[in-house]
Amino acid sequence: MITVQLNKRDFEYDIHSLIRAFYPGVDVTLYLEGEESPGDFEKKLEVIYGNDGIRLIWRETDGRILAQSERAVDFYADRKATKNTLKAMLYELLSDCIGQKLPWGNLTGIRPTKIPMGLLEEGWKNMEIAEYMRKTYYTSNEKTALAISIANRERAILKDIDYQNGYSLYVGIPFCPSICLYCSFSSSPLSLWKDYVDVYLDALCREIEQTAHIWSGKTLDTIYIGGGTPTTLSPEQLERLLQTLEKCFDFRYLKEFTVEAGRPDSITAEKLQVLKNHPVTRISINPQTMNDRTLEIIGRKHTVEQTKWAFALARETGFDNINMDLIVGLPGEGYPEVEHTMQQVTALAPDSITVHSLALKRATRLNLFKDQYAPMSFVNNQEIMDMTARYAAQAGQFPYYLYRQKNMAGNFENVGYAREGAAGIYNILIMEEKQSILALGAGASTKIVSGERIERIENVKDIRTYIARIDEMIARKSKIME
Repeated sequence: MITVQLNKRDFEYDIHSLIRAFYPGVDVTLYLEGEESPGDFEKKLEVIYGNDGIRLIWRETDGRILAQSERAVDFYADRKATKNTLKAMLYELLSDCIGQKLPWGNLTGIRPTKIPMGLLEEGWKNMEIAEYMRKTYYTSNEKTALAISIANRERAILKDIDYQNGYSLYVGIPFCPSICLYCSFSSSPLSLWKDYVDVYLDALCREIEQTAHIWSGKTLDTIYIGGGTPTTLSPEQLERLLQTLEKCFDFRYLKEFTVEAGRPDSITAEKLQVLKNHPVTRISINPQTMNDRTLEIIGRKHTVEQTKWAFALARETGFDNINMDLIVGLPGEGYPEVEHTMQQVTALAPDSITVHSLALKRATRLNLFKDQYAPMSFVNNQEIMDMTARYAAQAGQFPYYLYRQKNMAGNFENVGYAREGAAGIYNILIMEEKQSILALGAGASTKIVSGERIERIENVKDIRTYIARIDEMIARKSKIME
């Protein structure tokens, strides 16, 4: 365990995240000076905030000082500058002690491209942004170039989006055929909740009907139906949902309509035809890996052949914009297994590929039972990420959006690749937080974007509670009108 003693509570998330980036899998406990120590520690960091400076002391188990750093800063003058100073000090201290550099430097947020995007909008040149990112955040040359290139591509894709007078819609279906080993989303196995699906749809359709008018004066740009796995719904249930959306919202200016078909074992010809009968422009078929042994380990109840069958069926049904999600760092998979997956996926010629780095989140079964999977390797490195980028480029796809998560394997990132014209617009909008999003369903989070200010209105995650309190969920959104 690594303990962090602070003389006052501030910037705790950034300290915790940066230490975990250098020490993946190690428990990091923060406590206030004067409180009881959490117990024995492997290393200890003391953070001392003063009005005119910050001091860091890094101690060994026996209390011996390994390193320390002190820097002058006007703590109350500029909070962003103070945070950047603290993170720079901590990064330098840990990097020097361990002899390691991180690909994303001291960046702890999930949206690295927001930095170059904001600077581009201020008129900065690419070279100026690159120098700033390397000096301020210690980002590697490769990650700096990736973030800037994606920011430029995002700007081009979003050039016709009116942030102020437009909005997007998210609809959540919280059911899955089974729960994957690494999953931390608000989803529930259909076998346990099948008697609730129609009742859930009753509540969801009520929320759709009662909130569709909120931004009726704005243009609906994109729709994203996610989950969970929306295609766990029957064809009749899908038809009901899509009909309700079309009845309540104005689709005339819609630029993109995505439905996550997600799990190949949830796809049928009838469901695909229902989607095709409505203005759905983009779907996802997500294998995560093209290795049957790994699919079995992570709890995906389908095979590689089912993935290929579902993809071919979607093409036959007429879908010309299909995304496929993959995960790097799955148990037992290294370079050869990931390369095999990239070979198999690119042979299918999807229109976009999203490569995720495994994130071992606290609530996942993979983390809760990590001792059981300890003998298996969880491998991700720059060589593997470069290889996935190379296969995507050979398939005519280029990076168009990027985000990060806490506790990611190898401290890397998730990257979306797409051929020209097939980029997921909603994906960019939600990551860059440029546009308001009306979010409906259990666990959905509405975002109201007003310049630099973002307000969130959360729906409860529990399915039964969402159904029972649907009128409250609707009432919460009335403040948008205000």
